[in-house]
Amino acid sequence: MADEALQVLLGSGLTVLSQPLMYVKVLVQVGYEPLPPTLGRNIFGRQVYQLPGLFAYAKHIVKVDGRAGLFKGLTPRLCSSAIGTVVHGKVLQGSPLPSLPASYSSSLLQTSREMVARSAATLITHPFHVITLRCMVQFIGRETKYSGTLSAFATIYREEGILGFFAGLVPRLLGDILSLWLCNMLAYLINTYALENGVSMTEMKSYSQAVTGFFASMLTYPFVLVSNLMAVNNCGLAGGLLPYAPTYSSWLDCWSQLHKEGNMSRGNSLFFRKVPAGKRYVWDERRFR
Repeated sequence: MADEALQVLLGSGLTVLSQPLMYVKVLVQVGYEPLPPTLGRNIFGRQVYQLPGLFAYAKHIVKVDGRAGLFKGLTPRLCSSAIGTVVHGKVLQGSPLPSLPASYSSSLLQTSREMVARSAATLITHPFHVITLRCMVQFIGRETKYSGTLSAFATIYREEGILGFFAGLVPRLLGDILSLWLCNMLAYLINTYALENGVSMTEMKSYSQAVTGFFASMLTYPFVLVSNLMAVNNCGLAGGLLPYAPTYSSWLDCWSQLHKEGNMSRGNSLFFRKVPAGKRYVWDERRFR
């Protein structure tokens, strides 16, 4: 119980610290650009037009809503983090892993067990995730439709029914599962075949999990983008409607349109952001087209 409480506390702390980063990322993902591009230089010294990065974007939010504005959607996100941690731990406790020597079979078993735990946590906490995203996207149209967690639950149920709480769930689950398997299998292959056994390699093997996790998250980022867009699409907020986004018939339709537009990595980087090729900035709409 003490370990579980500590995990919830640590998770909540990380959630609070990362909230401004996620807030900016979500607004960029839906295509909202409140600041015009500026002339800068790339890594080769050539002059290019660049979009404002994380800090400039965050400074704009503070200018409009104050410092507290950077933490819109924090309450449902904290609920999601705490509940997800508890559910994840309970599922793992309910399916203890037998003691097996390190092997491909044991790696498969461990990954399958972790997949079930993560999927259960994602399924149960997804309604809070949807509310978090919609609270953030309200910044675009200055709405107050989702002003509180409990009232947001009532609003979604009244307007969209039960399915509204699970908008964007399928691509999110698929992305989590693919990322987990890619990360664990790559780490196993590296630890088994690329690194030699020995005391000197123990620390390096521990780093391989983090490295493979980073690459796996990059490869599965389009699932995160599509999931977030579907969570706010056509929900009555300006950020989920034209001109920022068309009404997608399904997450596959969203994926297809983003792929055609070359926007599958939109919002993945918040530091070095180039102006989209062939696009022009429309100031009145705060977007590119």
